[in-house]
Amino acid sequence: MERQIVPKIVTVEQMKQIEAAADAAGWTYAQMMDKAGEAVARAILSRLVSPGGRRVVILAGSGNNGGDGLVAGRLLVDAGMQVAVYLARERPAEDPLLIALRDRGCLIARASDDQRQRVLANLLRACDVFLDAVLGTGFRLPLKSDLAEVLLAARSALEERGSPPLRVAVDCPSGLDCDTGEIADVAIQADVTVTLAAMKAGLLRLPGRKLAGEIVVADIGIDPRQTQLGQVDMEWISAEDVRGWLPERPPDAHKGTFGTAVIAAGSINYPGSAGLAGRAAYRVGAGLVTLAVPAAIQPLLVSAILEATWVLLPEEMGVIAKGGAEILRNELGRATALLIGPGFGRDETTRGFLERLLSTPKDSASRGDIGFVHQAASLSSLASALPPLVVDADGLRLLADLPDWPKRIPPQTILTPHPGEMAALTGEPVEALQTDRLATARGWAAEWGHVVVLKGAHTVVAEPNGRTAVLPFATAALARAGTGDVLAGAIVGLRAQGVGAYESAVLGGFLHGRAGELAAENAGGVDGVLASDVIACLGKAIQETRLRPAA
Repeated sequence: MERQIVPKIVTVEQMKQIEAAADAAGWTYAQMMDKAGEAVARAILSRLVSPGGRRVVILAGSGNNGGDGLVAGRLLVDAGMQVAVYLARERPAEDPLLIALRDRGCLIARASDDQRQRVLANLLRACDVFLDAVLGTGFRLPLKSDLAEVLLAARSALEERGSPPLRVAVDCPSGLDCDTGEIADVAIQADVTVTLAAMKAGLLRLPGRKLAGEIVVADIGIDPRQTQLGQVDMEWISAEDVRGWLPERPPDAHKGTFGTAVIAAGSINYPGSAGLAGRAAYRVGAGLVTLAVPAAIQPLLVSAILEATWVLLPEEMGVIAKGGAEILRNELGRATALLIGPGFGRDETTRGFLERLLSTPKDSASRGDIGFVHQAASLSSLASALPPLVVDADGLRLLADLPDWPKRIPPQTILTPHPGEMAALTGEPVEALQTDRLATARGWAAEWGHVVVLKGAHTVVAEPNGRTAVLPFATAALARAGTGDVLAGAIVGLRAQGVGAYESAVLGGFLHGRAGELAAENAGGVDGVLASDVIACLGKAIQETRLRPAA
């Protein structure tokens, strides 16, 4: 079994320092290159049913990225494939990597001898695999004209084909800035990017994320104990990372073992949100789920979630009324986690409910002063009166209207905004927030002192101390109404079981993403997946995560 890599997310400068430290510690650049080439060759061979006789074209540059590609080429020849090398830029004639391929009978063509790139075009029209090994992590825009011509010719030849070959990029697609995610106009779309040692931040930032295709993080032998890799606080999440956070299920357990999740949700226009969140909380293992909903919608939900207990809240025109705050507080004595927001709507009366809920101490509802706020209580003490909290959907937009809202909620509250809700919380435009999702989540988590779950393709989870996780899922199966309610329910269900705030957010997001993929498999594609289908797959996602062996 191979040594498991540390799934970190790094900047270009961090990666440069990590490689230098590894080399200084005795793991040489040549050894790293050999391991990189092995990983690339393995990624190609694993995706071909019968690799023998298949034709590979390696577009190689003059640096280490090209060297990685040439090592992979040698291994592919040894596996029975036909390899041709096209040098986008010259390499030394005595380069042992080129000599090894020449000795194996491989064609080696040069851009300097192919002024109109006709040789390149002919090679690409007939190949089964295209390996992009021109530019690595050191690239910065703009692209030099000679390389731009070669990449444009390669992209045009590939696009002319009716069925393109397997397109694999070494470390990153050539023309992609591995810090910013910006790309050159002539950059070539990859089906698979084999990135080396750690995830590069630019591969997770648009438009680079789309260009990279499937991303494989490959071990190149760097020992994190001897480099800064082990101290990097941004993580690319896998099942192995979250497996240990799943609560144990001892045979002598009872429902109290697994906590009580209280979910305040729903309105006449969005009655299903409460049911979706509640079912998700149960599916991730919460012992008891209590739904606090406007009384008018409870009959609509009973048959959808038979296992729930209920708190019926007063309403005005089908939304939770202000007076519901005191009623809910009186029901929080056994709650081990609280979710507020799904399906709330944005009516003024619901805003009043939220304001009262966050302004009334838990123990203030005593005889003679029910419904009144103790004026001497500080915002911090008010916040600590609530159980561990998750805020989602309209709850976030209503929260944004309250002064000093970060101080009104318990420390380490989990906030689950999509980009539009994040804009409401921050006052910044969506476009600016989306430009660098890593920085957005990290910066505001630190500013607010709470855990931020910035939803979207490759959801980002950040906690105030800077620790950050990026989830590996990007599927249209989750682009459906109600899936956000499912995510919030999964997170509060885990939080209710005593899982930490950051861990609940990351684990809940991971299970939710994998359940979305499983639901798409069951439905024969992403088109017909419903939020309830995702809930049905949460159990399988948990078992997969619990049992899947390390790669």
